[in-house]
Amino acid sequence: MARTRRTRRNRGTPLTIVLLVLASISIITLDYRGDAHGVISGIKRVAHDAFSPVQSGVDAVVHPLGSFLAGAVNAGAIQQQNARLRAEIERLQGQAAAHQDEAVRLRALEELDRLPFAAGIPTVTGQVIGLNSSDFASTVTLDVGTSSGVAIGMPVVGGAGLAGQVIDVWSDGCTVRMVTDPRSAVGVRYGPQGALALAQGGGSDQLLDIAYIAPGTSMHRGEVLTTSGLQQARYPAGIPVGTVTSFSSSASSTQESVTAKPVVDLDALEYVDVLQWLPPT
Repeated sequence: MARTRRTRRNRGTPLTIVLLVLASISIITLDYRGDAHGVISGIKRVAHDAFSPVQSGVDAVVHPLGSFLAGAVNAGAIQQQNARLRAEIERLQGQAAAHQDEAVRLRALEELDRLPFAAGIPTVTGQVIGLNSSDFASTVTLDVGTSSGVAIGMPVVGGAGLAGQVIDVWSDGCTVRMVTDPRSAVGVRYGPQGALALAQGGGSDQLLDIAYIAPGTSMHRGEVLTTSGLQQARYPAGIPVGTVTSFSSSASSTQESVTAKPVVDLDALEYVDVLQWLPPT
C-alpha cells in the first residue's frame, strides 16, 4: 500500500508543475494587457506582506554576521596601523624631549657666556660628569683639568653665581667642593652697607647657614648675599652666593639665625665655568 501511494504522488507532481506554469503565464498575460492590474497588484501586496518578515529576519542575522566577518578581516590591519601610530608618537616625543634638553643646555652655556661678575677673568667651561652628595660631603667631578688650565683653589660658577671651588685636579678632570658641603665657608656681604658674614655649607639639606649677623639686624627674604672680596679672600668680590630664606633671633641670642638658598640649582648643574683666578698670596 505504501508503494501505491508513492506512485500516485509522483504522478501528481508533473500536473502540479503544469498548473503552476499555466497560472504564471496567465498572470503575466493579464499584467501585460492591463486587464487585471488590480488583481495582480493585490497578489504582489500579499506576496510582499508574506515575505517581508522572512526578509527582515534574514537581514537581522546576515547583517551582523557580515559586519563581524568584515571586522575580523580588518582587525589585523587596524592593529598594525595602531602600532605604527604609537611608534611614530613615541619617536616624535623622543625628538621633542631631545630638542628640549638641547635648548636647556644651550641656555646654560649662553648664561655662562654672560657672567657680569666674571668680567675680565678668563674662564674654562666644563661639564659635570660625577656627583657625590651626602650628609658629610657635596662634591662634583668635571671633565676639565690641568691640561685646560684648571688649578686647585679656582672658583667654580654657574650662570647664576657661585657653585664651589676646585679642591683636586688631574690632567683631564677635577673635583669641586660645592658651597653646600659642610666644609665650605664663603665670606659674604649683605644689606645696603655691605656688612660682612660667613656662609657655611649645611650639608644634605642644600641650604647655607649664615653666621656672624648681629641679633635684630634688619633683613628680608630673597635678599642676595655676594662674595665679600676681602684681601686674601678665596673668591673675587661680587659673585652671588645665596638668597635669604629665613631669619630669627631670641633675647639670649648672640647672633641672628639666618639660612639661605644657593643661587645656583646644584641638583640640576650640568655646565659650569672655572674662573682662572687664584687668591692673592
